[in-house]
Amino acid sequence: MKLLFLGDVMGRAGRAAVVERLAGLRADWGLDFVVVNGENASQGAGLTPEHAKVLLQAGADCLTLGDHAFDQKDMLSFIDSEPRIIRPLNFSKVAPGKGAKVFEATQGRRVLVTQALGQVFMKRPFDDPFSALETVLKTHTLGAAVQATIVDIHAEATSEKMAVGHWCDGMASLVVGTHTHVPTGDAMILAKGTAYLTDAGMCGDYDSVIGMEKLEPLRRFITGMAKGRFEPAEGPATLSGVYVETDDRTGRATKVRMIRVGGRLQEALP
Repeated sequence: MKLLFLGDVMGRAGRAAVVERLAGLRADWGLDFVVVNGENASQGAGLTPEHAKVLLQAGADCLTLGDHAFDQKDMLSFIDSEPRIIRPLNFSKVAPGKGAKVFEATQGRRVLVTQALGQVFMKRPFDDPFSALETVLKTHTLGAAVQATIVDIHAEATSEKMAVGHWCDGMASLVVGTHTHVPTGDAMILAKGTAYLTDAGMCGDYDSVIGMEKLEPLRRFITGMAKGRFEPAEGPATLSGVYVETDDRTGRATKVRMIRVGGRLQEALP
């Protein structure tokens, strides 16, 4: 199976890049299933129902969220009516929506998508991501109950993301980090067949400070004082993420590579 995961969509520029490019990538690369992290798609903080529909109509099979899952209050009610949106497993025991779901890909193949939040350096405490993932992954056996499993670990610390990757090795087709908006160069296939990337980066304008217009972040770093709001940068956006090919029989990854298309960080296609 050919899988694509795109990192955090950042504001209008990120949405536009997905709309303009994803359908073409699906056709050109023969993609079977696409996951997009949309948690910063609406003004850089959360996801509105309207923008969720835009990303799904553009070709995403599933949207994951993150620690800003419900910054846009309409998502609290919308997520229960849209099964293609996944919030973090360990966000809150009373949060609406689901943290894991099995989807149907091409040729009737089944893909599990799940997401967990890290605990290290995060602004608020979340439940243990390892135990949250354990229940889901052991219930949906890779290569038996599902033909592929994608784990989005939305976390600040690279060490925590790596630990989750190694812990999930053999139980997932792909473990990919999100949240920091900076793509890492460590795409690999782990010992038991799980593809791994510490951070998928963002789909947004990289002439920025992690997707935000530079002036206000620079002012705060230099002076320690805020003058205005953070605003998403709106220059040419790069689609950043990871491409994976898997063996349908085992669910294990056979190929993995970083993807950067368009904007300022473009590189060769798979």
